[in-house]
Amino acid sequence: MQKTLWGAACLALVSLGPISVSAQGTKAAPTTSSGVDLSTMHVQVILDHLGFSPGVIDGKPGKSLVAALKGFQEANGLKVSGEMDKATLRALYPSRAFRPTVTIALTDEMLAGPYTNPLPKDPAQQAKLPGLGYRTAMEKLAEMFHTTPGTLMALNSPSTPVSAGTKVVFPNVVAQSRAYDAKLPDHWRKTLSDLNINADQPQGVRVVVDKSDEVLRVLDKNDKLIAQFTATMGSSHDPLPIGKWTIKGASYNPPFHYNPDLFWDAKDSAKAAKLPPGPNGPVGVIWLDLSKPHYGIHGTPEPSTIGRAESHGCIRLTNWDAARLSMMIKPGTPAVFQN
Repeated sequence: MQKTLWGAACLALVSLGPISVSAQGTKAAPTTSSGVDLSTMHVQVILDHLGFSPGVIDGKPGKSLVAALKGFQEANGLKVSGEMDKATLRALYPSRAFRPTVTIALTDEMLAGPYTNPLPKDPAQQAKLPGLGYRTAMEKLAEMFHTTPGTLMALNSPSTPVSAGTKVVFPNVVAQSRAYDAKLPDHWRKTLSDLNINADQPQGVRVVVDKSDEVLRVLDKNDKLIAQFTATMGSSHDPLPIGKWTIKGASYNPPFHYNPDLFWDAKDSAKAAKLPPGPNGPVGVIWLDLSKPHYGIHGTPEPSTIGRAESHGCIRLTNWDAARLSMMIKPGTPAVFQN
């Protein structure tokens, strides 16, 4: 039996025409039957390309989109409202060529594993696995295009098969350049390509993590905001370490050294273990080491929880945002954590 993207219970695709970000104001918002607003998705896609990440691109309003809009507005000298007002749409208009969706024929490479399914939650069991890969092809495809499996369900037909040659509609976050630095490891350049990270990124000289806004900001040499990412940072048990730190360097597709002594919620019987690498590992695809011991900026196995969950004190981004951040900074970059 041929595999499909989703079950028969899912709603069918509603035929939608092209949309655009209007310089004059908003137009009637086309939506799928599953509630994906393609006008909102268009704004999310443009913000993603411009470096003001809305988190997962789902065509729906939410706190991550509000934060992204505020960052874009600040960077462009606009009123910081967090709304898709006329002035903001006018500023986004020059980037309207980034259409909200793109149709791509699946390839064997896009569907290639290895997959890890089932994926145990117990670190001791995870340590026995060869890797912590995606659970399914749907999960992999969703991360490749900065979205969720549910959004892919809404953009496509219930009968869409997961097989090479099948044409699938995705949020249009396709990387404009894949000319990555040849000095980077081959496996990391592949990860950057898989996650549709553009090779051309602005260079930051300082990172600011703001607890009140739940965002990570990247500033250039002129102290101008050039990128912003929604982040999960700390908890009541492990608060964000307020202060001035330094980003020491990056570990690409790293294993994770699980030390139960550092986790307040670890079971008394838990033992130290080395977990294999993979996008579904505790730190996702990358670890940016901080000068404060045991703390870092890293990816996540659950992108939809960013900004909506807690961490053990570290700064957690989506895998694609963490990978992109690594291309904007160098070892020694100051990182200021503030309330």
